[in-house]
Amino acid sequence: MGTMKSECVHARTYRDREQAALEIFEYIECFYNRLRIHSALGYMSPVEYEEAHAHQPLAA
Repeated sequence: MGTMKSECVHARTYRDREQAALEIFEYIECFYNRLRIHSALGYMSPVEYEEAHAHQPLAA
């Protein structure tokens, strides 16, 4: 949560809870979950990981 606070929420003023919830949701879904690197994926973003493994056959 510290990353989200520093990149999305810190020093921001929202007009109401709905606006805050929408911007936090957009940050998580559009940036954090898709573009941030993950150690479990070999330090690639989910998008990079999917592109790298898109054409590999599935294991039986």
